[in-house]
Amino acid sequence: MSIKLQEYTEIPDGFLNCNATELNQLLSGPSLIHLQGKHPQPLFVSIVQHGNEAAGLYAVQMLLKAYQNEILPRSISIFVANVSAAEVAARRLPQQPDYNRMWLTEDSNCELPEAKLMQKVMQIMKQKQPFASIDIHSNTGLNPHYACINKLDNQFFHLALLFSKTVVYFLQPDSVQSIAFSKMCPSVTLECGQINDESGVIHAFEYLDACLQLHEITESPVKKSDMDLFHTVATVTVPEQFSFSFSDNTQDIYFEPEIEIYNFKEIPAGTLIALSHPDKKAFLNVFDESKENVWQQYLEFSNNEFRLKKSLMPSMITTDEKIIRQDCLCYLMERHPF
Repeated sequence: MSIKLQEYTEIPDGFLNCNATELNQLLSGPSLIHLQGKHPQPLFVSIVQHGNEAAGLYAVQMLLKAYQNEILPRSISIFVANVSAAEVAARRLPQQPDYNRMWLTEDSNCELPEAKLMQKVMQIMKQKQPFASIDIHSNTGLNPHYACINKLDNQFFHLALLFSKTVVYFLQPDSVQSIAFSKMCPSVTLECGQINDESGVIHAFEYLDACLQLHEITESPVKKSDMDLFHTVATVTVPEQFSFSFSDNTQDIYFEPEIEIYNFKEIPAGTLIALSHPDKKAFLNVFDESKENVWQQYLEFSNNEFRLKKSLMPSMITTDEKIIRQDCLCYLMERHPF
């Protein structure tokens, strides 16, 4: 079964004022909206790849309303992605893969309808030669607003710094939109705070407006003092066979209830992360950039306690158990010299 990509060359009726839950009925599926501006090379913007993260939609609505009575400074192509999940405010539907893990065409997922949809988007945008790519997200944990990049390149640095001094460089997961588009233009992922964070919407709107005004993205070097650059070195997940909780210490794995406060803080070696039930022999997975399970490099396990083996900075720690099952518990980062 294929997923049809809708294409528009003008703003669809009702799009400027709809809620994310109304997108599916309004657009009848994933859609690419191409709008002409003074400069023909388009800015590519992807929104609601995760249906419960609507900050991108509301930022784009603010942007288009701001230019209702004038021509956009630059053309823009807006990819409105998982509208069916947005209808029920879910990251993804139970039968769906994660839309933002479908952009790598060389793996075993490339025959899935969702992967073919992303290939179609890529084909269309490759012909249009995008100026830059911006993928807008929210998150469930207590995190600041920050930008992510996938190449250590001055144009990527400058594009990210327009949004935040805090920049995260990552290579896993390797099937995300920003990595796919990094092969044709500077690309960033924006993390706009928690879901329903109005300041994140305004921040994303101001960023998009600033990008539309750019004539070029400079390749000049970035000063070390201008950027806090972190490298995501590992992903922490909970194996499917184990139960876990943040409030019930009888489960297989019991996490520290206040663990979210560690996000974007450098925490020392020896910090307690979780307890393993003495009868269950539960463990955590820690995958590096090669997708190898290297938990022993980062965690010490003794007396049924998981503690950090080295000083690290976590990001995207969440206590939302559904999100943890669908994605991960968190990422582990180190400061990156540049």
